[in-house]
Amino acid sequence: AVIKILEDSPLFNAGKGSVFTYEGEIKMDASIMHGKTLDAGAVTNVSTIKNPIAAAKEVMKTKYILFSGSGAEEFAEENGCEIVDPFYFYTEHQFKRWLQTKDTLGPNKILIDSIKNLQPISYEDNLIVDKNSGTVGCVVLDKYGNLAAGTSTGGLMNKQFGRIGDSPIIGAGTYANNNTCAISCTGTGEDFIRMVAANTASNLMEFEDYTVQQALDTVIQKRFLQIKGDGGMIAVDKYGNISFSYNSDGMFRGSVNDKGEVWVGIYQ
Repeated sequence: AVIKILEDSPLFNAGKGSVFTYEGEIKMDASIMHGKTLDAGAVTNVSTIKNPIAAAKEVMKTKYILFSGSGAEEFAEENGCEIVDPFYFYTEHQFKRWLQTKDTLGPNKILIDSIKNLQPISYEDNLIVDKNSGTVGCVVLDKYGNLAAGTSTGGLMNKQFGRIGDSPIIGAGTYANNNTCAISCTGTGEDFIRMVAANTASNLMEFEDYTVQQALDTVIQKRFLQIKGDGGMIAVDKYGNISFSYNSDGMFRGSVNDKGEVWVGIYQ
């Protein structure tokens, strides 16, 4: 329910507020995982599912884990998810940012040629990471001791066709295990995939006896230095300890406990 609310808002790069791809389309990803059963579901590169996280939840009910593109959209419609016209996701501010990005890159062929020539892509120069809004995620611990995590995103502004980030990849952008914690990630997806970030943090807790804060800091503040990675993680462990770590300028985050106490943060 939390992620659906965020997807319905134009303020975040997920659902209604998703960024535009290189081709001027909107392609969204989402995933969800249950810590008790390790069941998981995800969708990627979808354009007509109003709430991708709802589709991911439906996938989790099957024997499969990840559906993509038109197949994911057909599956979502068959299982009662709301389908909308792609124009529903259009927002003026993201469209203007995309046009500005295209102008910054120059003629389209410059970026395409760099791909054909197998030259490395600079995410700071060629793919604009949204500094004002971003991927949304949620981690929870219920009264029965079960953990769950979910993540939803529109991806990188001006991303190339077919590109998939970490958000729909279980173990990279989303992970939950009742033995350790639930984690959701945000940032440059390729960095989280390389480090299998969410699962790595969980493994540090399970096999090296790290606390949840130590595990997150080890991944984000230390191991990400190896690849100059950028991003952050939120987590809650099996005891209800809430943690976060990021190496960017800031990360919007908030929490509420069983007493109804609310906390919100942006920077330190």
